[in-house]
Amino acid sequence: MVEVQSHPCFLTPKRLQPQYPLFVFLPGMDGTGQLLRTQTAGLEAGFDVRCLAIPPDDLTCWEVLSERVVTLIQAELMATPERSVYLCGESFGACLAMKVALRAPELFSQIILVNPASSFHRRPWISWSSQITRWLPESMYQLSSVALMPLLASLSRISETDRQAFFEAIQSVPQKTSIWRLSLLNEFKISEDELGRLTQPVLLIGSAADRLLPSLTEVHLLARSLPNRKIVILPFSGHACLLEEKVNLYQILRNQQCLPVQTANL
Repeated sequence: MVEVQSHPCFLTPKRLQPQYPLFVFLPGMDGTGQLLRTQTAGLEAGFDVRCLAIPPDDLTCWEVLSERVVTLIQAELMATPERSVYLCGESFGACLAMKVALRAPELFSQIILVNPASSFHRRPWISWSSQITRWLPESMYQLSSVALMPLLASLSRISETDRQAFFEAIQSVPQKTSIWRLSLLNEFKISEDELGRLTQPVLLIGSAADRLLPSLTEVHLLARSLPNRKIVILPFSGHACLLEEKVNLYQILRNQQCLPVQTANL
């Protein structure tokens, strides 16, 4: 993967596969794009994978951030404009994915939303906590973010190596940026009419054991407004489910018959 630049960019695997559909992953609150690591090898069996990396000092609004993502995707498609594009977002990234898809719906063949943080407003204690966080000294903020790890993930389902990567990703987000991204989630709104305009297939993945957000309820609520959707429930998974050893996103797509025709038979 390339180093993060001073503006949002795509982390690109060493093995480029322009003959495959483009798979764009939008990360959670950490914004590093590095936590798709457990899924990348599987996805590369049928996709050309890109992970968005949002700089730790990025304080742009939803509209600017979604516009920049669209621009990055369009740049990827310049050489192969006929390629289909899969847009996948997890948690914070799922909210961004909805904004991106509404900005340029014609770009995307399939949308995958994993534990979307659009349910943030249903957990008022998180919003209250974010207000308290802004007054904490930096050292106390770092400790509080580590203390949240058991809420953010089912740690027993994640390998030691990936737990360390998760810890480092959380620690990489400055206090000011964390507060800003929480404020974005707090103000995030998407109407039923807007969701109804997303007519491409949407796969909603919800973790039943999510201790941070009511993801199970949220995927069912979103499904009511999406005309072409499927729901997958992960019965034992936590919020950061894509880090878990027993979760295989490529296999989920295969099981749900969501793979492109050219890769489904691989």
